[in-house]
Amino acid sequence: MKRIITFITLGLCLGANAQTISDALRYSLEETQGTARFQGMSGAFGALGGDLSAINVNPAGSAVFNNGFFTVTGSNYNRDNLAGFTRYNTGAEINSVELNQVGGVFVFKSNEGSPWRKLALAVNYDMVQNFDDEFRVVGASPIGLDNYFLNFADGVPLGPLRVQQGESIVDAYFDIGASLGFADQQAFLGFQAGFIDPVDPDDDGNTQYFSNASYNTVNQDYLQQTNGYNSKFVLNFAGQYQENLYLGASLNFHSVLYERLTFMDETGYDTDSPIQSATFDSFLHSEGAGFSFSLGAIARVNDNVRLGGSYQSPTWYRLTDDFAQRANTDFPDKNPNISAINFGVVNLFDEYTIKTPGKWTGSLALVFGKQGLLSFDYDYQDFSRAELRPTGDPSFSSENQFISQELGGASGFRLGGEYRIDQVSLRGGYRYRQSPFKNNDSWGDLQGYSGGLGYAWGPNRLDLAYSRSEQDTGEALYDGGLADVLINRVNHYITLSYSLNF
Repeated sequence: MKRIITFITLGLCLGANAQTISDALRYSLEETQGTARFQGMSGAFGALGGDLSAINVNPAGSAVFNNGFFTVTGSNYNRDNLAGFTRYNTGAEINSVELNQVGGVFVFKSNEGSPWRKLALAVNYDMVQNFDDEFRVVGASPIGLDNYFLNFADGVPLGPLRVQQGESIVDAYFDIGASLGFADQQAFLGFQAGFIDPVDPDDDGNTQYFSNASYNTVNQDYLQQTNGYNSKFVLNFAGQYQENLYLGASLNFHSVLYERLTFMDETGYDTDSPIQSATFDSFLHSEGAGFSFSLGAIARVNDNVRLGGSYQSPTWYRLTDDFAQRANTDFPDKNPNISAINFGVVNLFDEYTIKTPGKWTGSLALVFGKQGLLSFDYDYQDFSRAELRPTGDPSFSSENQFISQELGGASGFRLGGEYRIDQVSLRGGYRYRQSPFKNNDSWGDLQGYSGGLGYAWGPNRLDLAYSRSEQDTGEALYDGGLADVLINRVNHYITLSYSLNF
């Protein structure tokens, strides 16, 4: 997707909030990425450490290193999506290549007699989420675009939806957004584009509307393209206390860019319908930063058994959104200037905050000398605790209540193993993540498999990994009034890392 980089900003929507449960989920869910060794074992490193991406699971892991260590990683991301309204019927596939990890750790050994055997300082960059994605839905639906605008127009007075004498349609669009908010602005767009009309056109206090479209089902062609990233820079401190205890803490700094471009073409109305074709497109640009912290410990019970525990705090994201849209029909009495509202007319939203839920992780590892290991991680997040802020905003307050009703606690586990033959390491893993929804048949659990190998010579090591994950999800085409789409998402990652001991 090509990013739109030129905007003509004509107004400011101060009172418009369009953030929803989808935004909270987007930044609460994280993918297993990082180094090839980490991915090859499906991220099961909570009781192991000794890998730069393992710091994301348990910050005590950097103290396991015996010397300085550097790793750089690149990945090829392949996304294969099947989508449909009631069954999967349309496919879309994309590829992207990213530098998804780079970092190093410095180890300082203490003097003899100190209970702190060594201290470690690590800095690491990891891609938490790659938002490059695309899906398309083509099919018949009993719910047309008119329902989107009717949903927002219900209860909205007609008077502000009219373009006043001497006022342009763009000025009216911005004025209603700034003074009355996002819902009223959508009602205005639907009215001016001819999707809906008032029951009583002579009464400015009219609050009831009807559709200008007639149909049993409509043919919809919907395309959504997204790009961007959620990256994390980690500043980590850890230490080994006596022989068997490792303690660590991390400060995590996120950088976010998310862009979403949608296109909807709609046809297939009744032959006597005043509307025979319609379009509705949108563009969203979000960016910002986030912060969280992590605490962790690893205990070496004996030469073979290690236990780990860690806590990742909620992440507090501060974000800003730019939003543009365009809508049109062939309705004869629509506003002839409706095309003036397009992607060059941008709404600027107030800065807002998303708080994602914290995460607890417990880990167990079995180490068989230099021959190999098995590792298991279990984590838990309560997604009902995600929040949009400021919570005093009425629209955020109602959406937070919806989040707490729809989302719940979700468990996940990762299992990984490694077997070494001289300079070669063979790896495999499995991971599972429970759906964040309490009751949502269309949003399933995630399952993933991985495998990889490594080769070490001197202070150098090359690692290669392949991982695959699959999940069925349900996604609303728009945030109100339209049917959900079912998506089968299959992600393939091929990852290569180079590491250097120093």
